[in-house]
Amino acid sequence: MVGLGEILWDFLPSGRQLGGAPANFAYMASVLGCESEVASRIGADELGREVIAKLSALGMSSSYLQEDSVHPTGRVLVEVDQKGQPKFEIVESVAWDFLQWSDHWQELARIADAVCFGSLGQRSPQSRDTIRNFLRETRRESTRVFDVNLRQSFYSGEVISESLKMASIAKLNHDELPIVANLLGMENANEELAARELLNAYRLDLVCITRGANGSLLVNRTEVHEHSGIAVPVADTVGAGDAFTAGLVHGYLQGASLKIMNDLANRMGAWVSSQRGAMPSRSTLPDSLGEFRR
Repeated sequence: MVGLGEILWDFLPSGRQLGGAPANFAYMASVLGCESEVASRIGADELGREVIAKLSALGMSSSYLQEDSVHPTGRVLVEVDQKGQPKFEIVESVAWDFLQWSDHWQELARIADAVCFGSLGQRSPQSRDTIRNFLRETRRESTRVFDVNLRQSFYSGEVISESLKMASIAKLNHDELPIVANLLGMENANEELAARELLNAYRLDLVCITRGANGSLLVNRTEVHEHSGIAVPVADTVGAGDAFTAGLVHGYLQGASLKIMNDLANRMGAWVSSQRGAMPSRSTLPDSLGEFRR
């Protein structure tokens, strides 16, 4: 399972934490027992060296991290409100804005069972082209997950539409849905109808709409499943959606039912919401999630 796109440091009120949706996804996949890689780019600087050290401490590989001698390692300034919801200020012209296509990454694309990518990682033309090259090189049976992940103004209708065309699964939250619907000229505002419209228009296998603390909706060609969510004391919600995505894809690759996928995904999201930062220690994983590990 590959997280493709941004890796960065989240500067939270509680301290600095490693993050970036693709990196969070890859870590959570590893927590569930999957082989996983982060395909991203860091600066030749102290923060870049600390990325490698942190990944190693987390039991993760840095084999597919490119090093940039010109641009710095990515940073995000994060403020968290009283409800635990984050607000992001994402620094521009950083290393992951300059992803380079390479033979090394082509090899990774061809062995990937699943690739998770988003809109933020495509905010620069160079990284957008590289991500699309990567997706084109995946096998036909590979699962390509577009986690919409709208941030600031770093998205467009064209990026969203082209990404959906290359995806087999689309995941977005209830706040992103009306924005996406408007950008794509969709007719339906109702969540289930909008999900079906996406399924049909882009030939997707699965659409997921998350609802924060209120759970999620999964829609495929033949079924619909709703989950009411899992109540936990919230430390912060940074990375919870990425943990959800990793759980969803983990279940999907194993041929699980929508019900099981939805339950695992919500349990993963709830666990991360109860912890500080996007990559909590594996030692804090609840026993209830242990049964899902490979």
